[in-house]
Amino acid sequence: MESIRQIYRIGNGPSSSHTMGPHRAAEMFLERCPRAAHYTVTLYGSLAATGKGHMTDVAILDVLEPAAPTDIVWKPKEFKPFHPNGMLYEGFDAEGKLIESFEVYSIGGGILANNDFNEQHTKEVYPENTINDILKVIAPEGLSYWEYVERYEGPEIWDYMAEVWDAMRQSVREGLLAEGVLPGGLGLRRKAATYLIKSKSFSHSLQARGQVYAYALAVSEQNASGGRVVTAPTCGSSGVVPAVLYYLQETREFTDTRIHRALASAALFANVVRTNASISGAEVGCQGEVGVGCVMASVAASQLFGGSLTQIEYSAEMALEHHLGLTCDPMCGLVQIPCIERNAFAAARALDANTFSNFSDGSHRVTFDQVVEVMRQTGHDLPSLYKETSSGGLAII
Repeated sequence: MESIRQIYRIGNGPSSSHTMGPHRAAEMFLERCPRAAHYTVTLYGSLAATGKGHMTDVAILDVLEPAAPTDIVWKPKEFKPFHPNGMLYEGFDAEGKLIESFEVYSIGGGILANNDFNEQHTKEVYPENTINDILKVIAPEGLSYWEYVERYEGPEIWDYMAEVWDAMRQSVREGLLAEGVLPGGLGLRRKAATYLIKSKSFSHSLQARGQVYAYALAVSEQNASGGRVVTAPTCGSSGVVPAVLYYLQETREFTDTRIHRALASAALFANVVRTNASISGAEVGCQGEVGVGCVMASVAASQLFGGSLTQIEYSAEMALEHHLGLTCDPMCGLVQIPCIERNAFAAARALDANTFSNFSDGSHRVTFDQVVEVMRQTGHDLPSLYKETSSGGLAII
């Protein structure tokens, strides 16, 4: 299993697979073909179907247009067998002769792959690929999940977790200050600041829930407007983990060190999903994005509140189990409806999963690894119109 650094990527929204990935692919192609007189980029499948709403063309043109005129070709009904998010970059000389071509796929979380390379398959860091196998190692030794991460990632991982947490906090704060209508044409107004203000007029329990909503909305709205966020595990689910951890640090005064450790454990569970299933909405629907974001937040919360190894695993299992079958059907291809609200609800559900598991002794029938396999199969069985193509479900309302 690869490094948890693959889970947390800092960049601009609104989509890791539709924005970060294509942007990086364009940079790679520009290095390979810097002297073209003209570029053409063809987008396929889910990437083409929701690319305009996800600002895919903007991400590509920002890189290539300064070098040479660039055309974007959209082919939403043509799906490549390698992955639904296909791209073909082509560079031509002044006479229109093809100089260089580059076919590549954005497979989720900003990660690129094709038949020649796969960023998802980088250097193996962890010898275990499932939570069950990890537990067999750490339980007899009395280790925690974050100590397992440190064993294989080294102490330098904490510098990266500090960078991730700083970026997450900043996205919450910036989102709470911003107001107005989000770009894209839906006329959706930002709600984060209003929700935070309204929460102050309620009793403690409702105030707490309102704060969690506000923090999740803040980050998700930043993402929807192309702001700087951290994938957790994707841009579309980037509001869940920051909302829970920002709330817990504000109200329970957890230190940054404990937050960093919680982030490491959360990423470990997401990494298991990424390795054995998928975190790409185009492959498995939103269960792989917001569902896994909920897993991460539930793991972090459970660890912070002193959950045992099995209680933490139980919290994660519930978080994913109760997102099974969640479709990815964004209206107009924008990461706004239902995406933004889903982040807020998933943040609240993560806290509920933590509470439920910590009331138990940690024993339960269904394991996290089993739910990951069910999620993988469920995603495989979902029709393509429910997997980030905006051709079914809420997207056609």
